[in-house]
Amino acid sequence: MNSITKVLVTESEARLSTRKQPFDLLRWFSLISMVVIGTVAVALGAVSTRFVLTESVQRDALLTSQFIQAIASVEVRNVSIPKIRTMGEMLDPRNDKDFPDVDPLSRTNARDDFLDHIENLPDVILVNIYAPDRMVIWSTNPALMGITIHGDEDLDRAFISKLPVSTSYHDVDKSRMEQKFLEPPKYIFIENYIPLYDADGSTVTAMVEIYKEPQDLINRMERGLVLIWLATALGGGLIYLGLYWIVRRAAILLATQQKQLITNETFVALGEVSSAVAHSLRNPLANIRSSAELAMEFDSGPAHRNINDIIGQVDRMSKWVRELLQSLRPLTDEAEPVNLVAALHDSLMAYEHQISKAKVNVVFEPDQTPMVLSQQVQLTQILNSLLSNAVEAMDSGGTLSIQIEPRDALCVSVKVSDTGKGMNEEQRTMAFRPFFTTKQGGLGVGLVLVKRIMERFGGAVTLDSCEGEGTTVRLSFKLAP
Repeated sequence: MNSITKVLVTESEARLSTRKQPFDLLRWFSLISMVVIGTVAVALGAVSTRFVLTESVQRDALLTSQFIQAIASVEVRNVSIPKIRTMGEMLDPRNDKDFPDVDPLSRTNARDDFLDHIENLPDVILVNIYAPDRMVIWSTNPALMGITIHGDEDLDRAFISKLPVSTSYHDVDKSRMEQKFLEPPKYIFIENYIPLYDADGSTVTAMVEIYKEPQDLINRMERGLVLIWLATALGGGLIYLGLYWIVRRAAILLATQQKQLITNETFVALGEVSSAVAHSLRNPLANIRSSAELAMEFDSGPAHRNINDIIGQVDRMSKWVRELLQSLRPLTDEAEPVNLVAALHDSLMAYEHQISKAKVNVVFEPDQTPMVLSQQVQLTQILNSLLSNAVEAMDSGGTLSIQIEPRDALCVSVKVSDTGKGMNEEQRTMAFRPFFTTKQGGLGVGLVLVKRIMERFGGAVTLDSCEGEGTTVRLSFKLAP
């Protein structure tokens, strides 16, 4: 019987192992989510960075434009120039002869004051003023005055759109003639084109080009960019870790369910065959035992010993059949409060004869009587199984120790320890597998049944053993409310 069931387990495991490997959810999620979240985080950081830079530059350009235009208007009013004239019309010295109604001294004073304000603006590294024909009519770099600039798209766009145009740079474009700085910028610099209009406001009469390196604005932008990327990295990391934790929990749950499915499938296959074999064996075994008992009544000679052996072997086979059917029976009983100490005392009393015969010393001094969630019959069954294993492991005597240890407010554990022969590492790994046993003539369903019953009522069982030193089994129960 034992060999048949082992062959069935082997065949079931071989069939399951040949199946396609399951999808590794956690591994693929880790890779794909890292790529997706990283890409999204970088994209958001880049967009946010671009937005901050663009908005900062445009805001600075707007303020600069408003300031320049206000200075131009104020300087014109201060020197009592007729309202029909604007600063933009008077900046080009070539047009002085076109305004005979304007006092030359007033015009010169207004222009000089305006240029002085422009030149002394904070953070300015270069100022160029263009006439409509793109000639530099004034510059803080005298070498540029009188040069005509061609092919400057930003300059042309500012003249055509009649709106301020701003651009930020990190490096000096040496191909552009107008970017001739007396002192090169250190980090980022901003180029602003600010149009000045005629009296009607319909024609651009001059274009002020200002290169600024606003250190305070740059510092603020740097801090903003650092905060943006830190927030992006932290947010992406938290999202990844949160999703990873959820998926990891799901992967663990799926793995547990998969193992349970394999176990159930094994038990189903074993149950179908074992039940048929067990039921088929019961009647022949009963007939053999009856015949042997009948033969004993008519024969008291040499055959008597052999007949006793037949009865003993039949009883052993019958016990196997009962254990096998019991281990494969579904566990459907509901949990109920059970006195753990009373159950332990009952099991010790049931095995009192075997314990005394094996010269085993029992150490059991409970200091509490907890009520645990289990089922009376099944709790007795698992305790009897553990005590039987412990006593059989100490065939030359030893000590059986039973301790009740509270784990927390909801759980309590029972530790059953023996000083028997123990198990090696391979045996410990296989201990809870169906039909694995280290006992001669054992079926190998005792610990499997213990594990099933404990898990059925929300508990757990663990085993620790060292070869030559003994074995400790710990049962963890939920306390009854």
